[in-house]
Amino acid sequence: MLFRTGYEIIYTFPQPTPIILVLNVHDSRASDLIVPDQLRTEPSIPISRYRDGFGNQCHRILAPAGRLCLRANATVRDSGEPDEVLSANTQDAVEDLPAETLVFLLGSRYCETDLLSHTAWGLFSGTTPGYPRVQAICNYVHNHIVFNYQNARASRSASEAFNEGTGVCRDYAHLAIAFCRCMNIPARYCTGYLSDLGTPLPYPPGDFAAWFEAWIDGRWHRFDPRNNTPRIGRILMARGRDAADVAIATTFGPNTLESFRVWTDEIQSSEAAGGSAS
Repeated sequence: MLFRTGYEIIYTFPQPTPIILVLNVHDSRASDLIVPDQLRTEPSIPISRYRDGFGNQCHRILAPAGRLCLRANATVRDSGEPDEVLSANTQDAVEDLPAETLVFLLGSRYCETDLLSHTAWGLFSGTTPGYPRVQAICNYVHNHIVFNYQNARASRSASEAFNEGTGVCRDYAHLAIAFCRCMNIPARYCTGYLSDLGTPLPYPPGDFAAWFEAWIDGRWHRFDPRNNTPRIGRILMARGRDAADVAIATTFGPNTLESFRVWTDEIQSSEAAGGSAS
C-alpha cells in the first residue's frame, strides 16, 4: 500500500527569524520512502540539517522578512496492516529497564508525574501490569477527554487536560504518558502522519497526529488514546519526552501563520512517480 504524505505551511514574518523544523519522516521508515520528503521553501533559502538528542531529523532555517512557504510531498510504502494489539506482555521491573528508557520514566514539561502520581495509583493500581495496564490507561484517557479543536491550547499540560477534560490528540497522549510514567512504565511521545483509511466519512481536515509508545516486556509498543482503535497508515516523524521535544516548528520571533495543510492519502502504484513537491 502506498501513501502520499506532505504539508504546506505558510508564515509571514515581520523580520528575519530563525526556525527549527521537525518535519521529516523518521529514519525508522527510511526504507519505505519511495519519493523522499524533501523540504522546499518559497522563496528559496539555505537549509541546514542536524539530529537532536533523540535521533530525530531536524532542519534549521533563517526565515526572511515577509511571506515564507514550507512544502514537502513524499510517497511512502506501508504494510496496510492496522496497529498491532497484544494482551499478554508483562511489565519490566524498574531495576531491569535498559538505561536508555529511564529518561522516559521522568516528569517533563507537559507530563507532570509529581502532580498525577496519587491519581494514577488510585485509578490503575488494580489493573494487570504490562500491556493490559497501559491499555486500561488508554481506555480511561479516551473516555475522560472530550476531543475539541476549538479547545486546543499549546500550553495545556497533562494535569490540566485531566482537570479540564477536553483537548486534542497531544493532550490525550500527554495524559496517558504521564499516567504510564507514574505507574513505572517508560512512555515516549510520538508525532507523525495518520491516514483516515478505514474510518467513516466525512474525514476531518488533514493534520499531524500524536500518539505514544510504552516500554513493555523488552520493547516499545504503540498506543493511541485519542482514537483507541487500531489504525492504518501511521507514519512516524519524531519521538521525544513530550510535544516540547518534537514541535514541528519552533520560531524564535513573532510571526503569523497564514495557512496550514497536511495530507496522508492512499494512492495507486501508477501515481507514485508524481510524488515530487510542487
